[in-house]
Amino acid sequence: MSNLFRPLSIGSLTLKNRIVVSPMCQYSSVDGFANDWHLVHLGTRAVGGAALVFTEATAVSAEGRISPQDLGIWDDRHIEKLQQITQFIHAQDSLAGIQLAHAGRKASTLPPWDGNAQISLEEGGWETLAPSAIPYKTTERAPVALDKEGIQKVILDFKNAAKRAVAAGFDIIEIHAAHGYLLHQFMSPLSNQREDDYGGSFENRIKLLLEVVEAIQSELKEGMPLFVRISATDWAEGGWDIEASVKLSAVLKEKGVALMDVSTGALVTGIRIPIEPGYQVPFAAQIRKETGILTGAVGLITEAQQAEAILTEGKADLIFMAREMLRNPYFALHAAQTLNNEAHFPVQYERAQSK
Repeated sequence: MSNLFRPLSIGSLTLKNRIVVSPMCQYSSVDGFANDWHLVHLGTRAVGGAALVFTEATAVSAEGRISPQDLGIWDDRHIEKLQQITQFIHAQDSLAGIQLAHAGRKASTLPPWDGNAQISLEEGGWETLAPSAIPYKTTERAPVALDKEGIQKVILDFKNAAKRAVAAGFDIIEIHAAHGYLLHQFMSPLSNQREDDYGGSFENRIKLLLEVVEAIQSELKEGMPLFVRISATDWAEGGWDIEASVKLSAVLKEKGVALMDVSTGALVTGIRIPIEPGYQVPFAAQIRKETGILTGAVGLITEAQQAEAILTEGKADLIFMAREMLRNPYFALHAAQTLNNEAHFPVQYERAQSK
């Protein structure tokens, strides 16, 4: 058996292989509600053989949405459709994960196919929130710097979202602390210029994330793993970097976080990133080596042999795949055949197993 198809136990769960469908925004919701698009999109990837299927970044509050079309979990009414989705994923012998998120200053934007621009208040946008009143782009209106009461609301929103996620049947929760969204904004000195106990030192800048971790853990079932996605570097001078990421990962491991999902960037504009196949894998490898925590690798991983090599070389424990899964939702079935493993096609598809 290749490493890509070797099971992995995390907490009380066992992943049947090391292939994970990474969170990918669909911008297809109305008022935060999941619908049949999400059922088919996520369900198809489970049919395709991935061990773990994550929802897109799911907003813990209405103001925490990236766009008005984002998936949400701030209302008990959101649970019903999400529960249908998790039940279908489970029926395919896959696990269901949800990524809980707050966009912070990157909220209130149009979806990509409409230009991604910030929506004005007159056109239905809303005031955005951040650690400091520094806009993501100089052309955008400044966000509102969160006061202590606002910070406590954010923590409570994550806690309540986790409670709903458990009720909806999700197996794993991931905290989105990457890609320039709110928790990442607090972590990086480029976006956090506070002078209170949530700003300044490394310990102060990670304080909100640690409080969110604790709040979510209070709602988890016993043995239910918690993942955290981070941007391991801002790719910018004076920003969050790999040294801080290693230090944070060690802290989170002590706090009971099961796995670091390691991405990079997206905090500030105008940055040139050396993009190439597997360009983010070294960051996952360094965190894994220096802290011993499980890591997930993501970023232009598109081939079975490439994924197998990452695992074999000890650079990560799980392979998170995004764009390749959009192109090929049956990647896991094809990869099993490529690596000479048994491919477990659904019985409905078995007649297509051999050419």
